This record gives sequence, C-alpha cells and structure tokens, in this order.
Amino acid sequence: MEAQTCVLAEDGRAWGRTYFRNISGKPLHAVLTLMRPDGRTVQAHCDVPAGDDPGTCETPREAPAGGDLVPYTAVAEVADARGERKLLRSGSNAAPDRGGSGGAAPARPDR
Repeated sequence: MEAQTCVLAEDGRAWGRTYFRNISGKPLHAVLTLMRPDGRTVQAHCDVPAGDDPGTCETPREAPAGGDLVPYTAVAEVADARGERKLLRSGSNAAPDRGGSGGAAPARPDR
C-alpha cells in the first residue's frame, strides 16, 4: 500500500486528498480527515480496491475558516476492509511554524 496526502485550495475552497495504490491483493478502507484551524474536522470514508491502478480519496470542499488555508492539515488512515487493523497513516505537511512532515508510514498499534 502506498499513499500520499495533501491539502488543496482552489476557488476559495479547501479540501484534503489522498492518492493511493493498493498492491496488497485485498480491498482496504481509508478514512481521510481534514483538520481545520478552528479545531473542527471533516472526514471522508473511501473504499480502496486492490490493484495496481492509482486512485484518490477526497474530503468535501469547504470555505476556509477565517479565510486562511495555511493551518489546514490532512491525515489518511488505511485499514483492512472491516477497519479492524490499521495498516498505514499518511499525513500532509504542517504549516512551517507547527512542525510535522508529509509522507506515509506504517501504522503502529495503540499501546
């Protein structure tokens, strides 16, 4: 499983997007969360079919809180089809003064 997550902005709207490729041989499920600067979140639940073809998952587009897009971040979590076992977490870059990094990493079980 490969994934890359970002925050996009166009025409006064912001949204999260994850690009994925699922070569696991099994269908998976993703939850993409767009985190707003005011603390609220917007989520999208997406099926991730098995195969070598790339796909995308997007949150709904919305007007930015306070007109500022910089503090928005997005995180995608990919799990088995029933959502019982997390396999991958992919996050967008955070604003420079907030730290963070983009890319994808295997999910670690909660302790």
